[in-house]
Amino acid sequence: MKKNKKSVLQTEWNLGLLYKSPTDPQIEKDLDAIDKAYKTFATKYKTKTSYMTDEVALLGALFDYEKISDLPIHKAYRYLRMSQDLDSKDQTVRSRFTQVMQRMQKLGNVILFFELNLSKISVSDQKKFFGSVKLTPYAYFLKKIFEASKFVLSEPEEKILNLKSLPSHGMWTDAVKKMRGQLTVVHKDKTIPLSEAEALIRILPTQMERKELYNKVMDQYVIIASISESEMNAIITNKKINDELRGYKMPFDATIQSYENERRTVLGLVETVTKNFKISQRFYSVKKKMLGIKKMGYYDRAVSVGKTKKKISFDESYEILHSIFKSLDTEFADILERFVKNGQVDAYPKIGKSGGAYCWGDHKSPTFVFLNHSDTLDSLTTFAHEMGHGIHTEFSNKQPVLYNEYSTATAEVASTLFEMFVFYDQFEKLPPNEQIVALHDKIQDDVQTVFRQIACFNFELEMHMKIREKGYMSKEELASSMNTHMKSYIGDVDLSEKDGYFFVAWTHIRNFFYVYSYAFGQLASKALYAKYKENPKFMEKIKQFLSAGGSMSPEDIFKSIGVDVTKPDFFQKGIKTIEDDIDLLEKLTANKKAQKK
Repeated sequence: MKKNKKSVLQTEWNLGLLYKSPTDPQIEKDLDAIDKAYKTFATKYKTKTSYMTDEVALLGALFDYEKISDLPIHKAYRYLRMSQDLDSKDQTVRSRFTQVMQRMQKLGNVILFFELNLSKISVSDQKKFFGSVKLTPYAYFLKKIFEASKFVLSEPEEKILNLKSLPSHGMWTDAVKKMRGQLTVVHKDKTIPLSEAEALIRILPTQMERKELYNKVMDQYVIIASISESEMNAIITNKKINDELRGYKMPFDATIQSYENERRTVLGLVETVTKNFKISQRFYSVKKKMLGIKKMGYYDRAVSVGKTKKKISFDESYEILHSIFKSLDTEFADILERFVKNGQVDAYPKIGKSGGAYCWGDHKSPTFVFLNHSDTLDSLTTFAHEMGHGIHTEFSNKQPVLYNEYSTATAEVASTLFEMFVFYDQFEKLPPNEQIVALHDKIQDDVQTVFRQIACFNFELEMHMKIREKGYMSKEELASSMNTHMKSYIGDVDLSEKDGYFFVAWTHIRNFFYVYSYAFGQLASKALYAKYKENPKFMEKIKQFLSAGGSMSPEDIFKSIGVDVTKPDFFQKGIKTIEDDIDLLEKLTANKKAQKK
């Protein structure tokens, strides 16, 4: 196990906390035990209907359902998926992962009947159960099922949709993902994967160099665009069929319902952000001046305007986070300390390891944080971001198993909030020149997370609606549509026909309308941060939010701590803070120019 110089920190995952190896016999033992428990539950309740009308019978059935829900059905899946992320070339792990995933689908079908039966409870009995004191612990669980009942099909139909999800969606997206992973370009006589080339574009010093490498990358996406054209049309047509069978009116309705948001909240978010695209356009005008170029290309969108010189090792990042977290609440620091000591954080990039960063936890199972730390300020804030997810997960796990998973709509709130705590702490300690760089990078992240994601939402909606209406969109039409919507938020930037082919690479559009949750989380976290700065005692309310898990809707969780996300001006206030940061950036850059004179 790799350790840092202080010897108390582990920088690699200890997946032995889950299983010893992909062939560990305990995996089969766990799956067999779950299989047995699920079948016992099915035998007891499959032919009974008393719990659909009788309060006491329903209480007993829900108690038994809660017990089987507490079994570690995702444990093997998580272990194999994370093992794959550590070594993407391990075919044994990949094969075992597919086997386990298929088995999990079959296991899920064994108990599928129960929630389907609950969805068929009559309206009069629903009202009776909602008024039951005995059923109070299950009230929100039942509310979600009753609200979704009109979109639920028969058990045989639900089983078919469940089983066909892999070949009608998962295998399509996996195939294109695999193709993208095999693409390479030649840069300075060296063959490099596209992921490396895309990261390199952002740090190349001249616009000509960026454009040259960017065009090579986009040429590769154009090559496989015909396959991705088929992929996107297939998975969107499949969704259209599913939505029609279930009765969803708009392409985004299923996502909003599954994320437990109110429709008006999400549509209000999309409308407000779209109306404010002029703010993101203004940022790119400022960025163009900072770069000293006459016209920006799309390849300049994420380019750096400089570097913060200070190197921050993983050890130092840990110490900084520990200090900040402890000042906020000792429990936050304790969680960080436990994660690192137990080998629940994988810190550094290595050959075969996937890129990016994430956090993944489960009820009664260790939470793991995945990083590719590069000893920069950005790596530090990424660490803070993922620890925000980790802390949220640990607090949510205090909830009963039916409520321990927080909604996707609230998932990005804690992460961006903890990232803000760390950013502003470090920002004040930077020299003026580096403050400009750090502030630019922060605004750029806000623009990407709020404005770009909503532009993507708008693109997705147009794509889904056109395929529903016309039956098909060509790759040229897909690319043109993407360019139109990217132009809407980015403004006066050159976009070539080739730029639109980024739809081939944008993984989020395969997870339909997921992108709105980024903007929602970013703007909501700004509200929590502002309230904390006004009154540090608000941290108790933040802890209340972190502990709520999925016990209420996102709107009700925020309302319980004095934040109303349904108000028309809520998202506008968050957007105003981004505009204020742009004002500050312009002021800092003007001061820098004045000093040079």
